[in-house]
Amino acid sequence: MIWGVLMMGILLPQCSAHPGFFTSIGQMTDLIHNEKDLVTSLKDYIKAEEDKLEQIKKWAEKLDRLTSTATKDPEGFVGHPVNAFKLMKRLNTEWSELENLILKDMSDGFISNLTIQRQYFPNDEDQVGAAKALFRLQDTYNLDTNTISKGNLPDPEHQRANGNLVYFEYIMSKEKDANKSASGDQSDQKTTPKKKGIAVDYLPERQKYEMLCRGEGIKMTPRRQKRLFCRYHDGNRNPKFILAPAKQEDEWDKPRIIRFHDIISDAEIEIVKDLAKPRLSRATVHDPETGKLTTAQYRVSKSAWLSGYEDPVVSRINMRIQDLTGLDVSTAEELQVANYGVGGQYEPHFDFARKDEPDAFRELGTGNRIATWLFYMSDVSAGGATVFPEVGASVWPKKGTAVFWYNLFASGEGDYSTRHAACPVLVGNKWVSNKWLHERGQEFRRPCTLSELE
Repeated sequence: MIWGVLMMGILLPQCSAHPGFFTSIGQMTDLIHNEKDLVTSLKDYIKAEEDKLEQIKKWAEKLDRLTSTATKDPEGFVGHPVNAFKLMKRLNTEWSELENLILKDMSDGFISNLTIQRQYFPNDEDQVGAAKALFRLQDTYNLDTNTISKGNLPDPEHQRANGNLVYFEYIMSKEKDANKSASGDQSDQKTTPKKKGIAVDYLPERQKYEMLCRGEGIKMTPRRQKRLFCRYHDGNRNPKFILAPAKQEDEWDKPRIIRFHDIISDAEIEIVKDLAKPRLSRATVHDPETGKLTTAQYRVSKSAWLSGYEDPVVSRINMRIQDLTGLDVSTAEELQVANYGVGGQYEPHFDFARKDEPDAFRELGTGNRIATWLFYMSDVSAGGATVFPEVGASVWPKKGTAVFWYNLFASGEGDYSTRHAACPVLVGNKWVSNKWLHERGQEFRRPCTLSELE
């Protein structure tokens, strides 16, 4: 019976372990507390073993003194009736007690705790997934093998500075050629920053994606930059934002990407994270061959969906999005909360359904995804940018901000320049939440975030 219980304890972790630890840094933090508990249990076991050995040592020292005296004059020693009685007592009783002490297993408590905790341990899939993440980070961020093997990741500030240096050199070269250009707008389209003599526009998407993740390959010229502004936005005279307008910043012009600053508070972020954590599950993608949702290596994260009906904070956030965009959120999808794992990423993809995916959102009955709203709920020390390989845009995470863009043109056709990706997280813990707004319900609304549908 005991062996049966023990075997169940050993086999239990394999069937009840939480899957995909490596896909969520937020859930991996629980492993730290589990390991800390095991270390405490291990130290208790060591202390018990030390106490046991201390008792055995005292027995040995006492018996060593007795036997040393007795062996000098055995007959004289046992001739004393008290010594004779104690000798009989030791051999008949006390040595048995010592034997029991030596045989006593002090590890029962530790083994029991370890068996319980093992059900929360990562499995082979997690170990392999984490190893693949290291290779992915090495490739994406051009990390030296020896450097990453020693854990010496680059300074996050240096990473950003390297990208700025490339951009600065590009700007200087553009300034020199500005007077030679007959049309600034034409030069905007024809001239691109180069990597080893290759124009970024003509690089394969994978290379453009990785360059943008490193902060390289930015191609916006000074003329285009002058079209980007910061402003206060009141949501078309929305009463909630007349006295306290939202802060907007243009991140990119085509497609138009706008960042809202200080748009979600730390308190709201914590509530959203607390609601999402128990529900986080491995993020899935649509398999075009089977038509089913499945996991994929190009999307390494966990996500959860929150309804506005379950908490006032979620409802308030939804209404904030509606007030600032002018788009009806009643037909939008629930708020998706995502936490990225070790080297967590989501490779280039579209948010909207293409013509070859006519049934993508048929079950929702709300049409295509007209726009995307993305909250950044944490800062990321290094990596983790949102990049748009088609146009060369990189948007870096900043806690408390949100970015917004339209996925469709006014005609309803998809804007393929909105193809985007979440770069691998090099250092840090990336939390985001997003709202996908759909076509239905927008027929008689006036969008107020962007001046026009691109």
